[in-house]
Amino acid sequence: MKTIILIFFTVLISTLAVNQVNAQGSYVVIVNKSNVATTLTKKEVSDLFLKKTKWKDGSAATPVDLVSNSKTREQFTLEIHGKSISAIRSFWQQAAFSGTASAPPEKANDLEVIEFVKKNPGAIGYVSVSANNDGVKIVSIQ
Repeated sequence: MKTIILIFFTVLISTLAVNQVNAQGSYVVIVNKSNVATTLTKKEVSDLFLKKTKWKDGSAATPVDLVSNSKTREQFTLEIHGKSISAIRSFWQQAAFSGTASAPPEKANDLEVIEFVKKNPGAIGYVSVSANNDGVKIVSIQ
């Protein structure tokens, strides 16, 4: 019983932390300007990043991540996937081992993510809310 209570409070605290991150608006999700998407749900963003789905027009999504020690990535991963970076890395290791998919490329900073998204029509990424987003489109997350 104590374990269940501990799990409940851990989930509750995690949920409150995620809501606080969202309230601060610490990141934005970006796509190539040619992409018709303007609004996506968290599940859609997660599925696109995990390569579980394609864009609505049937084209492949090309996600890009920030490096794993990025605070922006940590917040994005908790908010969108509801998991830790290490859990997502495990997902990609299993996918690579089974030959089903490979992890998105990792970029060192916001500018590199923006440049990647600019150059790839199916790209989706995220950057800190303070990044200069010229040349890409910010999508709303529901």
